[in-house]
Amino acid sequence: MTIVEQTAKKPARATPSWIARLRDSDLWWSFWHHPSAVIAAALLLLLVASAFLAPWITVQNPYDLASLDLLNAEIPPIWMDGGQWPFLLGTDTQGRDLLSAVLYGSRASIIIGAASVAVSLLVGAIVGLIAGYYGKWADSLLMRAGDVLLSMPTMLIAILVSALARQALPSSLREIGSSGVIVFAISLSAWVQYARTVRALTMVERNKEYVQAARLIRVPTWRVLVKHILPNTTTPLLVTATLNFGLGILIEATLSFLGVGMPPEQPSLGTLIRIGNQYLFSGQWWIVLFPGLQLCLLVVSINVLGDWLRDALNPKLR
Repeated sequence: MTIVEQTAKKPARATPSWIARLRDSDLWWSFWHHPSAVIAAALLLLLVASAFLAPWITVQNPYDLASLDLLNAEIPPIWMDGGQWPFLLGTDTQGRDLLSAVLYGSRASIIIGAASVAVSLLVGAIVGLIAGYYGKWADSLLMRAGDVLLSMPTMLIAILVSALARQALPSSLREIGSSGVIVFAISLSAWVQYARTVRALTMVERNKEYVQAARLIRVPTWRVLVKHILPNTTTPLLVTATLNFGLGILIEATLSFLGVGMPPEQPSLGTLIRIGNQYLFSGQWWIVLFPGLQLCLLVVSINVLGDWLRDALNPKLR
């Protein structure tokens, strides 16, 4: 049997799945050898899973006003005198089960934080690719617009946009569109950071040989940007998005705490903290403690994962 025949009869090696490639990667090794990242990931997974499984694991829907009973208001946690089953963490001043309210509020905060990151990332990537690839007047116009937004505090922009949008919307749409308004308010200035990152990398990549070769064979510009340049910007974008996820949750909580975020009928963690803060010194400390603790755990676990990811993807630290 000739060498050619032996080669032809040799079975082709199966392409490993993406799970196998991830398990054999340096990133996976770095994750399992970073105890803080493992603990943060487990905690974040627990918080997110409990928030999205809230309709099946809670005793009450805090958004359903018909299920609330004022006779159950201000019940302390179950381990204190006066605690009642099934209100494990007690109730607030409207008779809402605090554990149910915290889980539902966490879901609202997580969705708004993730949506704001997605919108900011999409807008920032598009603006950065256009500014970095074309340069000249497009670069000047887009980046100066970003500089104007960066000259104002992000929180101030979010408060102004949220308040103005609430006044502009009809009264029948204010409650329904409150989450969309918050996402827009957070994303309005958050996209600039992504745009600057993508712009800087695009300016480097556009002069490399593979981009020049794509131009010579007349590959469409959009394909050069999306298929060739954009993949080389994913690492810093991923790190930035992870860190801004926690920041988006904090901004939403701050807006709700100030009264220009989620309405009291659809409480997020910031709304629950604002309500509980009014009764902090009257003895109902649990109304503000547990939402604040949930918010702290969410943001800290996300930030710890973001710090690990930044170090793991940094080639200088390998």
